[in-house]
Amino acid sequence: MAAEQMADGWEQAPQGADGALPPRPLDAIDRDILRILQTDGRASIRSVAERVHVSRANAYARINRLIDDGVIRGFSARVNHERAGQGASAYITLKIVQNSWRTVREQLQALPGAAHIALVSGDFDVLLLVHTPDNRSLRELVLTKLQAIPEVLSTRTLLVFEETDLDRRLTADEL
Repeated sequence: MAAEQMADGWEQAPQGADGALPPRPLDAIDRDILRILQTDGRASIRSVAERVHVSRANAYARINRLIDDGVIRGFSARVNHERAGQGASAYITLKIVQNSWRTVREQLQALPGAAHIALVSGDFDVLLLVHTPDNRSLRELVLTKLQAIPEVLSTRTLLVFEETDLDRRLTADEL
């Protein structure tokens, strides 16, 4: 990929000491491409190119560069969890042993139904969103799987009664 990047005049951004890529400056065309793909992740390269007034080759290169630079993390479907048989959802807060975040994160990622994991500040350390088939499965997840993780000191479960997907698009000021 490096040869391809250099061939069209772009080099991969240097990584920082922590391995993370620095923020990538985006021009107006990049921002337009992101808005289009946020609205329709299945948009064809041809459609994107036409809408941002560039060649298909240019659109293809820009999208690949946005992916390679970590700006676009992936493409996915928005799922109605209830219709998909995951009728119970909950946010679970966890207090964990200090400096155990990486170990705990790996174990949480392996949990069935884990949808989002965040290290946060405040009264608890981790916020976990899960989707399970029913309350019995949720109880099993919390009482036998989460509380069996040695680094988890305590949990608090917040049942989700109703969800609204904001399907939020980034504005030009946010990009």
